[in-house]
Amino acid sequence: MNMCSSTPLERFTRRTVLRRAAGMAAAAAAPLFLPASVFGARAPSNRINVACIGTGNQGIGILRRFLPNDDVQIVAVCDVNRGSFGYKTKDQFLGREPAREEVNTYYAQRAKAGTYAGCQPYVDFQEVLARDDVDAVTIVVPDHWHAIMTIQAAEKRKDIYCEKPLSLTVRQGRAMVAAVRKHGRILQTGSMQRSNPLNRHVSEVVQAGRIGRVQRVTAVLAPNNMVGPGPGWQPMPVPDGFDYPTWLGPAPDAPYHQDRCLYRFRFNYDYSGGQVTNFGAHSNDLAQWGLGTDHTGPLEIEYVRATWLPEGSLFTTALETEFRCRYADGAVLTCKTTDTPQGVGVRFEGSEGMIEAFGYPWTARSQPASLVTDKFPTGKFAIDETAAHVRNFIDCVKTRDEPAAPVEIGHRSATVCHLGNIAIRLRRNLKWDPLRETILGDPEADAMLDRPLSGTWHSFR
Repeated sequence: MNMCSSTPLERFTRRTVLRRAAGMAAAAAAPLFLPASVFGARAPSNRINVACIGTGNQGIGILRRFLPNDDVQIVAVCDVNRGSFGYKTKDQFLGREPAREEVNTYYAQRAKAGTYAGCQPYVDFQEVLARDDVDAVTIVVPDHWHAIMTIQAAEKRKDIYCEKPLSLTVRQGRAMVAAVRKHGRILQTGSMQRSNPLNRHVSEVVQAGRIGRVQRVTAVLAPNNMVGPGPGWQPMPVPDGFDYPTWLGPAPDAPYHQDRCLYRFRFNYDYSGGQVTNFGAHSNDLAQWGLGTDHTGPLEIEYVRATWLPEGSLFTTALETEFRCRYADGAVLTCKTTDTPQGVGVRFEGSEGMIEAFGYPWTARSQPASLVTDKFPTGKFAIDETAAHVRNFIDCVKTRDEPAAPVEIGHRSATVCHLGNIAIRLRRNLKWDPLRETILGDPEADAMLDRPLSGTWHSFR
């Protein structure tokens, strides 16, 4: 054996041993948090302490949007993975230890100090929620954990930034709304497209009737960007440093495979809803926004088509999908997989014109063109909408105003996606009561609005 070789995690661990020891020594002689001079005019009296739950592909991106805000202090990170490759791209080495290292290094550099050890790592999110000094949490984990973590965070009086889709099921989403409202919490759904002024303009044009009566809406989905193992796949050993039982949590027990977890969880119905809830949470949200149905939904959902992997494949969500939603005013929303480069976006067609917006970066156009170009001459607006969305959340934590994508809106947009998935899985049409949030005349479909939870986790009914 070559004793000079080591894994990235081993190198990371050895590299941080001395740094961690130095940080502990420094902590004995200094306060846990950095001095007020580091944070500028907004801090420290009004500083928000944030804990980041989930530090994978999207989680690290959200964490990095919180870091530069001088009125925020990230005090904890939490993830069931100590650190590994295998996320969206092969070169991403992510998990709680890399995240903790990044946070501590950032604050040390900003303070122009040699070390900083104020960010603590956790495996159990409940230990994070038990900390009295945590004001807000980010929840950027597989969808099957969203409701449990959000409800418990609300009960602990933490404000919440929760990734989209807000929920795994319709019933879980409604329970999240109830908990957030009951405990007076701020929740920002990670629908960052709502923090781009270009998309806001498109929705305002449609709602103002400037394209006439809306007749057709098209919301697009990207096709699957990962290929999992087919029938006959074999379980794999659980990697060292990965708490797989905790990752599964309320989901059904299942043998470990690397393509079940990390970024690829979204392609298995036990944990998510495929691209319908991944990209659809953006595209259908834009449709709901423009239609003015943020607090309601369609009346009918029509199954059109779906294609699937062979039975027995590890990935169980549909490869390509198409379904239609009919609203009370007669507008028809078609949500479908497209092979165009635009994997997310929406097109509104009315009796007097058309307007559309597709990402990324977000680009809008219209007929007549002036509907867009009078305000956005290039049809684009350059902005890091995720950073703007995070900033909006931070501001609302302070003011207690509604954020750009509050819990009810996140729930209603996710509901459109969930109903679409139920229709395509059953291959039949549904009638929906958006007031009572029930599927009419179809007990089998209505039962799919929720699902049982495994282990000791309680039901959301």
